[in-house]
Amino acid sequence: MIRRAILMLTLAALLAGSALAVEVARDDKGEAGKKPTVGEIVEKANRVAYYQGADGKADVKMTIKDKGGKKRTREFTILRWDKPDPLKKTPPKGAKKDSEKPGDSYCGDQKFYVYFSKPADVAKMVFMVWKHIGKDDDRWLYTPALDLVNRIAASDERTSFVGSDFYYEDVSGRGTDEDRHELVETTGHYYVLKSTPRDPKKVEFAHYKMFIHKKSFVMVKTEYFDKKGKKYREYQALGVKTIQGYPTVTKSVMRDLRAGSETTLEYSDVKYNAGLPEKVFTERYLKRKPRKYLK
Repeated sequence: MIRRAILMLTLAALLAGSALAVEVARDDKGEAGKKPTVGEIVEKANRVAYYQGADGKADVKMTIKDKGGKKRTREFTILRWDKPDPLKKTPPKGAKKDSEKPGDSYCGDQKFYVYFSKPADVAKMVFMVWKHIGKDDDRWLYTPALDLVNRIAASDERTSFVGSDFYYEDVSGRGTDEDRHELVETTGHYYVLKSTPRDPKKVEFAHYKMFIHKKSFVMVKTEYFDKKGKKYREYQALGVKTIQGYPTVTKSVMRDLRAGSETTLEYSDVKYNAGLPEKVFTERYLKRKPRKYLK
């Protein structure tokens, strides 16, 4: 779930010298054995953020707070479907229960479906993503008031998602190969990576830093910097729980440091391996609510 799930994304942490206060990560000794490579850190963090289980569902409450403290809320449900791993249809023989689940090691194409239920001005609105590896994603937004389906261009993926501080790209995730990654620091709790865009003309940031928890590979914090080296945007995980064996972000916030605004996401009724069919993630259901799968 809502890189860049549906997403689908949810995490916990206050990094200013404090330990990660997460239910799933009480043991901060890190992984046993050799230190992972930068590529392995990025791949594992991406998997935890967007690919846990073969599919996923979550109800989300979004709270948007402006500089003056005025709040607006939105409520929606995120559904996520992963393209099956062509080389791993079933768990390996002898695997422990709830481990090595089909799709757990495969980060391929995905589909996201976001259905808005509240408030009245956004009720029945739908945002859908077909996430492709190695090429631009397909995105649609259905506006019920106009009974209109709009395609969202790739050039618009780093613009505000329904008036919040999150971007469209944050919902389904950013491709790991779109940036160059380097390990700049290792602390007692975190791997700190600096990521620089391969094509700077496509994005508004010069680079960003990710703080990835060494034990769970949860992305606890992301800081975005402009061309002058000034931090202007910040993501932070505020709560994490273990759900069906997966470390899952249950509360997160995105802050726009220039505008002084912030958007908080709170996740509930999170489910993995729910058996969602691919047919839900089609244009047919942009105007027709898939009631059975939103319950």
